[in-house]
Amino acid sequence: MKYIGAHVSAAGGVENAPLRAKEIGATAFAMFTKNQKQWSSPPLTGESIALFRQRCEELGYPACSILPHDGYLINLGHPQAEGLEKSRESFCDEMARCQALGLDRLNFHPGSHLGEISVDECLRRIAESINIALDKTAGVTAVLENTAGQGTNLGFRFEHLAQIIDQVEDKSRVGVCIDTCHAFAAGYDWNTSPALFQETVEAFSEADKKGAVVERGLANILDSLERIVGLKYLRGMHLNDATKPSGSRVDRHAPIGKGEIGAEAFEKLMADSRLDGIPLILETPEPEIWPEEIAQLTAWASRR
Repeated sequence: MKYIGAHVSAAGGVENAPLRAKEIGATAFAMFTKNQKQWSSPPLTGESIALFRQRCEELGYPACSILPHDGYLINLGHPQAEGLEKSRESFCDEMARCQALGLDRLNFHPGSHLGEISVDECLRRIAESINIALDKTAGVTAVLENTAGQGTNLGFRFEHLAQIIDQVEDKSRVGVCIDTCHAFAAGYDWNTSPALFQETVEAFSEADKKGAVVERGLANILDSLERIVGLKYLRGMHLNDATKPSGSRVDRHAPIGKGEIGAEAFEKLMADSRLDGIPLILETPEPEIWPEEIAQLTAWASRR
């Protein structure tokens, strides 16, 4: 079964997120468990927790169909001690919130070296941060999201994700979420056209080409993910088209079929059984058409 939904608002309380997901015809959803632009928020009340759990059960949202996202300020690879400590404290709180809500995964961006430490050191710090959070919580998987590679953000190559996972002690509680737009921006081109592939290769500057990602086609990308990371670690996907070309390293989402990736790639994704049983979440920029996008993705998934 494909669990298909969108990142819905939890305004007014986390217990409202399942209701908003149901309103748009979603069988999955993502949400923030706290204000995503603040380091800390008031604790969840017992009433909110109980009502969230009740509504998820009544509306048919098992934990495996929900992909909460952490806050935007967190950088688990921060090069400075104060920033790293604040990030770790906030991340542990978010993991604990998920545990209280009965959720089994938390999606997050790996981190950024800010040009102050090496890539390897930043990846080591991210893994260490995950180990700390896993030691302090139970039952919640830390889910690394691939990035577009903007600025000094890491996680835009599958090798980055693999290197982090390799250093996580409890591998039963670590996973990955692949964002289609981020992957495309980083050079993983979901299209199958040789012409588009050539444009991807040419888009890299001479300085970038040595380490450039130039994967093309759904099969090649998922095969690479299996070889480098392992599909057993796939815990969710973000389904977003892209406004910028593959290899641009620019994270700009577009509605499904209205960007550079195109509808055909998403139709093929929906037909792939390897994506069954995980939350497939829209973060496209026009919430008013989410019901239509969910319906289209669901229709494609039902054709196989």
